[in-house]
Parts: sequence; structure tokens; C-alpha cells
Amino acid sequence: MSNLKMKEAALIYLDRSGGLQKFIDDCKYYNDSKQSYAVYRFNILINPSDVVELDAKLGNYILHQPLQAAQVFQSVCFIAVKTLSLIGQLQTETQINIVLKLTHLPALPSYALDLSDFPLDYTSQRFYMLQGIVIAMTTVTKYTQGARFLCTDEACPLSKGFQYIRVHVPGATESATVRNDFLCNLCASSLQEDRKFRVLGDKQIVELITTKALQAYQGHSNNQPFRFQSLTVFLRDESVNKMNIGNEYKIIGIPTCVKTSQTSVCIEANNITFCNSKVPSGISDNFRCLLSLTSSSCWKFTAILANIFASQIVPPGTYNLLKLCLLMSLVQTSERKKELEDCLDILIITSDTLIVDRLLKFSISLIPRGICHPVSSEIFPTLSRNKYGTGAVSIQAGSALLAKGGICFIGDMASHKKDKLEQLQSVLESRSITVYIPGKKFGGDADQQVTFPVHCSFWSYVDMDSSSRRNAQKTNTLIGQMDCSLIPANLVEAFGLLINCNESSPCHPHLPTVQHTLKKAIDPERLLYVASKQFTAEDFEKLLDFAKNLNVEFSSEAESMIDGYYLASRRIRTDSVYGSKLSASALKYLVSLSEAHARLNLRNKVLKEDVLIAALLFETSLTLKYGATVFCVAPNAVFPFELYNEEYLEQRDIYLTQCQQQLEQFIATYGPGTGIFSSDE
Repeated sequence: MSNLKMKEAALIYLDRSGGLQKFIDDCKYYNDSKQSYAVYRFNILINPSDVVELDAKLGNYILHQPLQAAQVFQSVCFIAVKTLSLIGQLQTETQINIVLKLTHLPALPSYALDLSDFPLDYTSQRFYMLQGIVIAMTTVTKYTQGARFLCTDEACPLSKGFQYIRVHVPGATESATVRNDFLCNLCASSLQEDRKFRVLGDKQIVELITTKALQAYQGHSNNQPFRFQSLTVFLRDESVNKMNIGNEYKIIGIPTCVKTSQTSVCIEANNITFCNSKVPSGISDNFRCLLSLTSSSCWKFTAILANIFASQIVPPGTYNLLKLCLLMSLVQTSERKKELEDCLDILIITSDTLIVDRLLKFSISLIPRGICHPVSSEIFPTLSRNKYGTGAVSIQAGSALLAKGGICFIGDMASHKKDKLEQLQSVLESRSITVYIPGKKFGGDADQQVTFPVHCSFWSYVDMDSSSRRNAQKTNTLIGQMDCSLIPANLVEAFGLLINCNESSPCHPHLPTVQHTLKKAIDPERLLYVASKQFTAEDFEKLLDFAKNLNVEFSSEAESMIDGYYLASRRIRTDSVYGSKLSASALKYLVSLSEAHARLNLRNKVLKEDVLIAALLFETSLTLKYGATVFCVAPNAVFPFELYNEEYLEQRDIYLTQCQQQLEQFIATYGPGTGIFSSDE
């Protein structure tokens, strides 16, 4: 009687939710095909909240005994087919394969699957929800959705018809669905599969890690030991190819235990939802007050941000140019747009790799997808054999794809081999990576290739004091040019910004850094500066999160200045032999730098003052690569004075205003529409 009431409730729910009409439409497709199937598969969308409101017992059955609940809907659907004559070829109820697709699960802790919980309940065969990031996935292979078996004894009545139907259920292996040791219930003879009725479906295996496990890749430790493991997710049929490496998803599925070389817990995916970025919570009151106090200037707010940033790592006022560039790169790390032009790559030349390394690791810890590349792993995707024996090849993400929408810090450039650097150069230029899958090696019929977009910025540094560099030092022939002979010239060009962090310069005095390092060594948790107390790391996290989600647009003056500077700079760096030294990507970097400075100022519009900072940073980088030109920019042009107080900020504004006038004069002299351009141009 209880089962009958649940069938009635299931029918009422299907009718009210529109599921019955969809079922009828699906039946029409099967009936029109005039082909006899062993298994007829139907997806039924279930909203647990609506079902529980209609019939609590049925709702509880769906949530906690989904395989048995599917049988209830199977019976209802079979009756509907026979009553309404929907599929003429259908003979038995077992031929109907019902898959219940849940829209969501109750927002209760008992429905969340956490791998850190022990013991893990994977025997109850009920639905759980898991949230995680894809770190590996296989190519698509086939599996048996359903099969028809017949009794081998021709005299047995079950040697005909569709009495013995086996379908895949969550957690079942291929051998559980199709094998040769099944026996007839009537005569005990062996059963044999009727292969022409086998129904195949698509299958893909994905590996996830929980989101909080990313702290293992961020290069910093809170002195708390932890471990994490990946969870294997099986995608089938319509769920195949719905997940991409590096993306974060919420998955509803049924955990199972799969025995391979070692027992592991997997989950059969039932519903997949892409996780959107969280809504920014706004900035702290201290930053809000600072923004208000500096509202009269387009440059003061970002100057102060750079000055006080990372005071836990370096004293305020040191490495200001580098810190400004890092902040600008960090605010360009949002997935708000699909374009890849936002990325802002940084290559640093320094003699103090320890401080720079700490500074970069601290910076990437402020964003959700800041990845510090472990030297023992790969930057880009690699191939391996799938441990579940499905014949598919597994593509492992690598640090770059894991840093999707963030920063991939690859450490010292010298620690990478030549072939990896060539691969990095290709990725920086194309913003994509292609993985070749040799069919012969991995058991496929033909070679395949898969291309992944690389949506992250790369940070790296070069050690000026390395022994190989000192031995290979060469004399520079151009004013302002740095010796980058140890790195391929094309790779240096591929990085948007080249920054020189020379510790011995007036901008980076030794004594404050030494004192800071000694005090931190004695008491690591101590806040040494007022700025560290007023503007915490958490405040900077909120600021960056808010800034990177701002939608900015260019003013007409800013657009005109960017175009003018790019064309003028391209003109003066062009010769008849080698052509222009400025690539087409230079304009993209200028746009990205300008947008970044506007976002860091928490503005929605890019002004010509933002373009000036972008031009000064870019020109400084070009000078380090190729030497100075007509538009001669000092190495410390962005921070000409140490920022002690308001007076120095005012002096800096005056200096930058003069630089803006020089830039406008440079554009007027060498830009478009001037006599310097040839008739061809």
C-alpha cells in the first residue's frame, strides 16, 4: 500500500512539473525510430523541495534510497507507456531505464561530501554534494548502458523476449553489467548476451580536489600540517565534456567504492553546476577613508597602496615599483570576461631572490587562484595512463591550468629546462597549450590533440648573482639596457613587463630591509609598522577582490593617448633590417596596464592619467630590453621620490604631470598624422 501511494505521488509530481509531457515526447522519439531497443533510457528532472512538499515519504526515498526510488518511477513510466500506447516495441518493465536528475540537495551538513571526514560513508548509496576543482580528466570512452541476455536452452521460454535486461547502476563496473556467468532463473542454464541489442553510452573520468586544498599550492604555510587527496568523478552520457580542467564545480552524485590496484572512493555524477565567482564584499573602512582623502589626485591612492603593500614581508617604501606592478597584475585576474588579453605577465631581474620570492608568494596568497609552481611537478598538462583500466588517457592539469583566472608563479627562470622555456614562450604568445595524444602509445585508433586556453598571468624572476650569469656577463652597448643573455630573447619579449629590482639602488636601501628581516626572524608574528595594523592582509584581499570585478571602459582621451603612444613607440623602434621591436601584443599589454591602474584606483573609467602610468611602466620595460630612445624614461619615473608624507606625494604628482606633458609632446612629434610617418604607413 505504501509503495502504491508513492507511485501515485510520483505520477502527480510528473504531471505537475512537466516531466510527464517530456517523457511522452521522449517516447515519441523512440516510437518513431521503428527500431527495437533492449533498453529505453529516460532522464527525469527532480526538484527535491517540490517532491517533499508533495509527499514527504517519496522525497525521503529519492534522497536516501535513489536506486529504489528510480524503480518507483520506472513502474509509473511503464504503466504510462502501456496505457497511452507510447512505444509499440516495448515489452517488459525492465527495458525502461530511469535516471533521476536532482536539481539540488538540502543545504544541510549531512549532504556535503568532505574527504577530510572519517570514516567516509560510501555504502549508503545516497546522494551527496561535493564542490571542487578539476585537476585531471580522461578522454571520452564507451561503456555499456544496457544489454539483453537470453537463455542458452532453446526449450526454455526465456530464450526469447526481453526478460533478462541488465542496465548500469551507479558504482557498477563494466563486468557487473556484462559478463558470461549469469544463470537462468527458470532452468539454471547459462545466459548469453544478444550483442546486437547492446546499448553503449559515453563515459569520462575526472579528478577533483576540494577548493581548500589549493593552499598546498600557494607556497605559504600557517604552520598547520594538512593533507589532501583527489576524488574521482565518473561522468556519463549527457554529463560528458561538461567539465573543464581548472574550473570549479558543484557535483551531486552517489559515492561508491571502486577496487583498482588500491581501493579508492569515487562518485557517480548526477548533476554538475559551474561555480561562479563570489560577489565582492566591498573594501575596508580604512581603505575607504584613504580613497576619500586622495580623491583629488589620480595617482596618490595607488602610490600609497604600493608603499604599504606587503609590509609583512618588506618595509614600507621598498620595492614600490615592483609592488605596484604586482598589485596591477593581481587586479587583472578575474574570470569576468572570456578574453585572455587581461593577463599581465611579469619577469623580474633581481640580485635579492630571497626577498623577491617571499614577496611574490605573499602576493599570490591574496587571491583564490594564486599557484606557486612546485619544482617537482609540471607547469603544463601531461599525460598518464588511467588507473581504472578504461583504456582512456588521463590529462593532468599542471600548475598553469590550475591557476585559471589567477597567477602562476614559476619561481627562478634558471630552474627550468630549455624545452620547458620554449613551451612557456609559446603559451605566452598564443595563450593556449595543445596536448598531443599518440594513439599507438595509449591504445587508441588514431592520434588526437586537445587544446586548452591558458587564462592566468605568469610571474618569474632571474637571479642576477648566479655564477653562470657572472661568468657570462657582457658589456651593454645601449643606454639603460639590461643583460638578459641567459634567457632567450623571444622569451623575454613574450613577458609583458620586465622589472629591474636592484637592491643597491636608492629606491631599495639595505638597512631597512636588514632590520626588518632580523626583527621578523626574532618574532615572526609581530606587526612592525602602523601600516600593517591599519591595512591588514585581509583588507588587501577584499580590496583586490572588489577591484578586479570592476567593469571599466576607456575615455576617448585615454584611447587616443594609448594609440598615439603605441604607434609613436613602434615607429622609433623600427629599423629597415629587423623591422619593429614592438609586437602586436604590446598594444594589449598597454590596454591591460591602463585598465589595471584604473581598477586599482577603484574607478570604472580609464583616464589618460592611467595611460601615463601604463606608458611609463611599459617604456621602462622596453628600455631594459632594448635600451633608451627619444622618449627617455628614468628607471624610477613612477616613484621618483620616497613617499614619506603628503609633501612628497604632491611632488610626485607635479613630476608625473610633467611626464604627461612629455608623453603628449612625444606623441605629437612621432605619433600618427605626423611627417615622421612614411607614405606607406
